[in-house]
Amino acid sequence: MDDVAAWFLWLHRTTGVKLTIFYDAYDRTRFVEGLVTTVKLSAYCLVLSLALGAVAAWLVGSRVAVVRGAINGFIQLFRNTPPLVQLYFFYFAAGPVLPKIGGMPLLSSFGWAVVSLTLLETAFAAEIFRAGIEAVPKAMVEAAESLGYSRAQIYRKIVLPLAVRVTMPAMTNNLVNLVKTTTLAYAIAVPELVYMSAQVWSEQVNVPEMMVVLLISYVTIVGLINQFMQWLEARLRVPGFGQ
Repeated sequence: MDDVAAWFLWLHRTTGVKLTIFYDAYDRTRFVEGLVTTVKLSAYCLVLSLALGAVAAWLVGSRVAVVRGAINGFIQLFRNTPPLVQLYFFYFAAGPVLPKIGGMPLLSSFGWAVVSLTLLETAFAAEIFRAGIEAVPKAMVEAAESLGYSRAQIYRKIVLPLAVRVTMPAMTNNLVNLVKTTTLAYAIAVPELVYMSAQVWSEQVNVPEMMVVLLISYVTIVGLINQFMQWLEARLRVPGFGQ
């Protein structure tokens, strides 16, 4: 590690390329903290939005008109309004009216980012799951009904597993968009990757270098997600279904 730091320090002294995150402990700590926060924010929103999206897709087919209307309204609201406006609404409008605990806000900026981005991605995930559900052959559902399965059991054991397999490519794109959308958390001072990098380049005046580092960081994160999703898609593939 010391050799790497010494090399980047030499690079700066000889060429002017100022990558302080490699040889300055304080800057490196801030950058790593931002990277960890971005990964955590993405992971929380990913898991929650997939779970809630699956539930929302199921409720879209509810026999109760009020439930169907409420879910469809939720999907249209979050799909057709700007993500930054949604984030500002939760943080600046919803946050102040909630009760405080010990004089402290109920949710931090990170918490509101999780809430806002999760609901946004839930709306998209619900539509992706719905498309997958419609691709499941009706004969499978009718066969399950004839065996006495309830609607919930059919959805959980037959329809959803098959729908997931059909929607893997679209879901991969959605997850990639989720990672890119986490940069909006900068607007409410969540210490994610862009926010912490901005602190570094504001003090060190090394904007071009940090922009390159940011680009490489996000390409790496997105690349890892794509590789994992392709591996998962191959493992879940059912011969003759969704081909």
